[in-house]
Amino acid sequence: MAVFKENTSITGSFRLGFSSGSGEQGALWYDSGSHAVKYIGLGFTSRNWSTGGDLTTGRVGLAGAGTQDAGLAFGGVPATNLTEEYNGATESWSGGGNLGTGRCYLAGAGTQDAGLAFGGQNPTVVICTEEYNGGTNTWSSGGNLGTGRSLLAGAGTQDAGLAFGGQTPTNVACTEEYNGGTNTWSAGVNLGTARQGLAGAGTQAAGLAFGGGNPGNVGCTEEYSFGYQDLWAN
Repeated sequence: MAVFKENTSITGSFRLGFSSGSGEQGALWYDSGSHAVKYIGLGFTSRNWSTGGDLTTGRVGLAGAGTQDAGLAFGGVPATNLTEEYNGATESWSGGGNLGTGRCYLAGAGTQDAGLAFGGQNPTVVICTEEYNGGTNTWSSGGNLGTGRSLLAGAGTQDAGLAFGGQTPTNVACTEEYNGGTNTWSAGVNLGTARQGLAGAGTQAAGLAFGGGNPGNVGCTEEYSFGYQDLWAN
């Protein structure tokens, strides 16, 4: 069976329908070394969102983790423990293991195989952290946050998570770093702008915080640097 790949390294080959020569973008080649048909792709300039599969249960105030191919959705209003796993190949969600503590307005990090859920509200602020095992579809207890809060943001992995911002119910700037080896949170450096309802991305070593409210909508972005000197910078 022919295999179509985007590949810029094609040796001992010829462009289909033409004499042999060097690779060209946009051309279809037969690679005699791997016995495969390969396509040298053109640079794409279009960007768009396309429809994926619907959640089994529609909700707000939930958190997520993972990738486009293997996503994880958990929690939501009204303080549910529902977890769903996304299969990008089939564009469908299926049931995962329930959170031990149902909650809404929580934060998440990690992957579908190794997710992290922390903070939230049920009905008051929650301090607990849970770790997801995608192999067994189960959540287990992790270490408690030092500051319980809802509407916070997260980044990183199950082994090295980052929690920042949120509401206690007042807006907070505190940042905490998670160590999955010891299941503990430790204090990081405060955000420059305290806020709730913000979003996060990146890793514990290089986090990103953006948006939120305090009390109106906030447009600022801050970058976190973890290392010799932990700090947030605008």
